[in-house]
Amino acid sequence: MKNIRVAVVDDDPRISRLVKGHLEKDGYTVVTAADGGAAIELVETLDPDLLLLDVMMPIMDGCEVLRRIREFSALPVIMVTAKGEEADIVRGLETGADDYLTKPFSEKELLARVHAVLRRAHFDADDRRAPVFNNGDLSIDYAQHVVTLNGKEIGLTPTEYRLLACLGQNAGRTLLQEDLLLNVWGAGYEGEAHLLRVNVARLRGKLGEDATGSVYVVTRPGIGYMMPQLDSASTQ
Repeated sequence: MKNIRVAVVDDDPRISRLVKGHLEKDGYTVVTAADGGAAIELVETLDPDLLLLDVMMPIMDGCEVLRRIREFSALPVIMVTAKGEEADIVRGLETGADDYLTKPFSEKELLARVHAVLRRAHFDADDRRAPVFNNGDLSIDYAQHVVTLNGKEIGLTPTEYRLLACLGQNAGRTLLQEDLLLNVWGAGYEGEAHLLRVNVARLRGKLGEDATGSVYVVTRPGIGYMMPQLDSASTQ
C-alpha cells in the first residue's frame, strides 16, 4: 500500500475530507479535486494509481469526465454515486469504470472496494512467468499484460484484461458467472452479475464483437462464458 496514490474527485468538500481521512488512515496518499476539469488535469499530471470519481457534479458529470479520461488513460476507476438504481450504475460501468460505490457507504465498504480494485490492477509473479497465448488472431502476452488482435494492440482496463486473461487461461471451458466474479473481482462480489455483463460487453466492443457475433467471448445462456479454442490456437 506504500506510495499508492488515490485521487478523490467530489464537488462536496465534506465527502472529500471524509474519504480522504479514511484512505490516509489506511496508508494511502490522497489527492483531491472538486470538479471535472480539475479531475482530468489531475490524472494527466499526477498519474494516480486509482481514481474515485463522483457521478453527480455540476458542469461536467462523472461519466463525461471518465469518457474523456479513457481517451488517454486506463487507470482503475471507482464511480461514486448517490443513486442506487442499477441503470445509473450500469451507465458508469459502460463508460469505463471498474467498480462503483453507492452513497452513503461505510469506511469498511470503501476500503474493501479500493483494496479489490487495486488487487485487480496488480499482477503477481505467477502472471509474469506465464507464456504468450495465441488463439486465432488474438494474442495475450501474460508477461507484458498486452493484448493484440490481428497484430494491433488493444487497450484494456485492468479489469477487462483480467477478465480476458481468465477466459484465455481456461480456453475451451465454460466458466460459471460465479467463478468469473470470484476470479476477476474477488470475494464480496457474489450476485453482482451486472458487473460481469457490462465488462463482457465492453470487452467485446474492444475486440470488435457483439453478443450475436462473438468469436472470443461466447455466452453460455444461463451458465456463464467461455473462450473457444480455435483451430490455430497455440501456446508459445
